[in-house]
Amino acid sequence: MSLISIGLSGINASSAAINTIGNNTANVDTAGYSRQQVLTTASAQIALGQGTGYIGTGTTLSDVRRIYNSYLDTQLQTTTALSADAVAYSGQASKTDTLLSDSATGIATQLSDFFTKMQGIATNATQSSDRSSFLTQANALSARFNSIASQLSSQNDNVNAQLANFTTQVNELTNTVASLNKQITQASAGNGTPNTLLDSRSEAVRQLNELVGVKVSENNGNYDVYTGTGQALVSGSTAYKMSTAPSAADPLQYNVQIAYGQTQTDVSSVVTGGSIGGLLRYRSDVLVPAANELGRTAMVLSDQVNSQMSQGIDSKGNFGSNLYSSINGADAITQRSIGKTTNSAGSGNLDVTIGDTSKLTADDYEVTFNDASNFTVRRLPNGESVGTGSLADNPPKQFEGFSVSLNGNTLAAGDIFKVTPTRNGASGISVVLTDAKDIAAAAPLTATAGTSNSGTGGFTQPVLNTKSDIYNSTQTADLRNAVKNSTPMKVVMGAVSSTGVQSYTLLNASGGAVLDQNGNAVGGSIIQGQSNKLKLSIGYTDTTTTPSSKTAFELEMTISGSPVANDTFSIGMTGAGSSDNRNALAVVGLQTAKTVGATNGSVGTSLSGSYADLVSVVGTLASQGKNDVTATAAVVGQAKASRDSVSGVSLDEEASNLIKYQQYYTASSQIIKAAQTIFSTLINSL
Repeated sequence: MSLISIGLSGINASSAAINTIGNNTANVDTAGYSRQQVLTTASAQIALGQGTGYIGTGTTLSDVRRIYNSYLDTQLQTTTALSADAVAYSGQASKTDTLLSDSATGIATQLSDFFTKMQGIATNATQSSDRSSFLTQANALSARFNSIASQLSSQNDNVNAQLANFTTQVNELTNTVASLNKQITQASAGNGTPNTLLDSRSEAVRQLNELVGVKVSENNGNYDVYTGTGQALVSGSTAYKMSTAPSAADPLQYNVQIAYGQTQTDVSSVVTGGSIGGLLRYRSDVLVPAANELGRTAMVLSDQVNSQMSQGIDSKGNFGSNLYSSINGADAITQRSIGKTTNSAGSGNLDVTIGDTSKLTADDYEVTFNDASNFTVRRLPNGESVGTGSLADNPPKQFEGFSVSLNGNTLAAGDIFKVTPTRNGASGISVVLTDAKDIAAAAPLTATAGTSNSGTGGFTQPVLNTKSDIYNSTQTADLRNAVKNSTPMKVVMGAVSSTGVQSYTLLNASGGAVLDQNGNAVGGSIIQGQSNKLKLSIGYTDTTTTPSSKTAFELEMTISGSPVANDTFSIGMTGAGSSDNRNALAVVGLQTAKTVGATNGSVGTSLSGSYADLVSVVGTLASQGKNDVTATAAVVGQAKASRDSVSGVSLDEEASNLIKYQQYYTASSQIIKAAQTIFSTLINSL
């Protein structure tokens, strides 16, 4: 080996090192780039002779090594998935929080103003301006419910659109990983290490984790990529397509699926991490519960106000009518159930009727049929059994405030329906009362003392304890007709015994005894000098049964003091234009009445409390989401710093190495120059 060859080996080694340093420097800002380092080994040595020793022959390039730590890279990928999940979740949750909590967009202020305006009617029941103001506010409240429901629906559409966009990006990256797997396998066949391809693949996986959480298994140099609970996205050089499609259980919500041949596998319930995981988590933890809870509040408001209005008398002297649209309207009951797309061919759907709004929850349910009639109701998403029932039940069995009935063709065993009792409550509420004079502020019955009374008896205004069922027109008509036909009537006081006990009877307008449902005269006794509660049960015909039967309505009033024999207290229908405000006050009382969520042993909460709870829950989740963003960003920063401390390019270090290898190159060239000088001297000496 000549001195020239040794010099040339040094030049080759230093030149390779300088080129590698240049490449490192040029890629200092390249995402996923791992710095490279030239490795050399001493060339074979030559024996000088027997017992003399050996002499070196220069250096040999052995490898251009990629400075890479798989553990640190995996940490970076995992934390990237967590951070992207938190960012996607928080971004959406914050919007929902603002929508519900802001006084300009939320319900709280409008709901408070609704009851304040009704209090105005209670203060002056005959003032038409107060009635008009209340009706305007009732419209504003329903419009606000509609607006929030519409925006929540838009957020759901936005989630669907983002999921579709992100799955497209996932497919681009999985195709890239699969292609790089193939290229790396080919490039590695000659025992070389394709550093750039390896970096590109690692960066593609990192970007994939920004979209969806994945795990990597290295198999013979290939990256097999899995998501969820082991669903493959990449296997060797094959990528499996991810897509979105309307859920089989709810077409309004897009689910994420992966295609394996001709089979689509739904992975929505198992995917975590990345923007896709964050969006799915937001939808299940925030969006759907918020829409359901808002709907429940709207339905309880509509039901309770309508029910109370129907108990009163309007300024025209008529029984009250609905302020808001019926929650059991023909359209409403058909929109609360969605049949699964895999149900038996031609099967019908379910009508969902609300029986008791106070028992409604904000949950969705799954109804699974065991045969054409019998079914099981389970709560979603945990699958907790709520109960069993049959389509033949009469009356239909109630499940946490609702019942189901068949709409359409016969069902079959295995048919499944998703029931959403409250989902459309906020979007469906609307004001149907158009004339402010129809606001029923007065109570239906008014009592007066007889003009010829000579005792000191006092009384309270009668209360009709029997409520009309606003969802049963026949029962309502029967009750109202019975009340009208029974009045006027009067309580006639009898003689007083030596112990202060005084009898009374209830007589009709003709002077005959008013009868209870069993045909007995209505009457009783009081004790003078005390406050005596009278509960008068008046019989009438119930046409809701077949055949018709006898039933009764109950009214309650108090008589106090010391009436004398033949003193009377007349009870009649409240007339048109009355200043009576008792029904208006009853509506105002709904603001604090515990009418929401009174089920499963809970005492429930008020309308205002229900909405406040919703705002609090969403606010807490949004705040936690922001905290998660901060925390995961810090973790990602630490993971990236750890990875860069090993694989990142340091310009200071590269500059130092550049000077070193420049000197190395210069020294090697001097070796060649020295060899040339020696050779020239030798030639010239000949």
